[in-house]
Amino acid sequence: MPLVRALVAAAVLAAVCGTGAACATAAGHRTAGQTGTGDGTGHDAAGPTGRGGAPHDEPFFVAPGSLAARQATAWRAAGRTADAHLMDRIAARPQAEWLTGPHPEAAVRDRTTAAARHRRTAVLVAYYIPQRDCGAHSAGGAPSAAAYRAWIDAFAAGLGDRDAYVVVEPDAVPHTVAGCAQVVPAERYALLAYAVDRLGRQSGTRVYLDAGNPGWIPDPARLVGPLRSSGVTRADGVALNVSNFHTDRTTSSYGRRLSGLLGGTRLVIDTSRNGNGPHLGPGTDLWCNPPGRALGRPPTRRTGDPLIDAYLWIKRPGESDGTCRGGPAAGRWWPSYALDLAANAHD
Repeated sequence: MPLVRALVAAAVLAAVCGTGAACATAAGHRTAGQTGTGDGTGHDAAGPTGRGGAPHDEPFFVAPGSLAARQATAWRAAGRTADAHLMDRIAARPQAEWLTGPHPEAAVRDRTTAAARHRRTAVLVAYYIPQRDCGAHSAGGAPSAAAYRAWIDAFAAGLGDRDAYVVVEPDAVPHTVAGCAQVVPAERYALLAYAVDRLGRQSGTRVYLDAGNPGWIPDPARLVGPLRSSGVTRADGVALNVSNFHTDRTTSSYGRRLSGLLGGTRLVIDTSRNGNGPHLGPGTDLWCNPPGRALGRPPTRRTGDPLIDAYLWIKRPGESDGTCRGGPAAGRWWPSYALDLAANAHD
């Protein structure tokens, strides 16, 4: 049976990713409190409910043909009906589209057009800042400041006037605050401010600047100046807990402190894998494929908190954080980990 399962998983991955190179583009971090990210392949979840697979009373778009959806199909064909049903918990939920490569316009246009066709809102992540991830697992990004500005212009052109939530550059501000030696802070903050302003000119776009998570920069006061320099007062808000595991309660409490320091900035929170909170075991890699985690609250704008605009699945559940705890390369689809997340889910 392990061989059969491995062959099924390999077939699914090959069908979705081709050579697989694109599936390892962006993910994973190293120290406690940091985040792992999506892979930039352009695949999201699919599901049976509502237009585009989304629940009828929620606005976010679920694109067809996701890794989770294809895995569920493969498992049904192999007779693993119970596992396929669990995988549907991921496949039926809207997840973010990560833009990590040099030419974003067509992918952004395709995703937002498909969402608009179903009267839904696309969730996108702009992830191409120079010196991305401080040169670590998700290293890459634009080769220069000028190239990044051109990339943001292309991203904005792809948006048009269609509805979208855009999360701007996960980790970029916290990495800089934490002392990334490869980055000149003033230059990075200027690029982020350009992204916030340019994307915010699109009439249907809501822009959320990433602000890390409670475990990375525990004192939110350290983020205030850098976020202001990065244009946060002109954004729709900040994104918290991207690809991390902190609970809704912990993250919202941290967010309220940060918001108060910023004069009432609004929040979106990544709940994709925080159903059991963070892993509390020993070591410094608690962010990387921690065991026993669970899917979190499904994406929704009905947050019950006037400060929180939405709970979102920004990290795509089932994609590896990196080659730790038996996982594949960062960003690669890991069916067994996805299955554990779904099996442990409380919703």
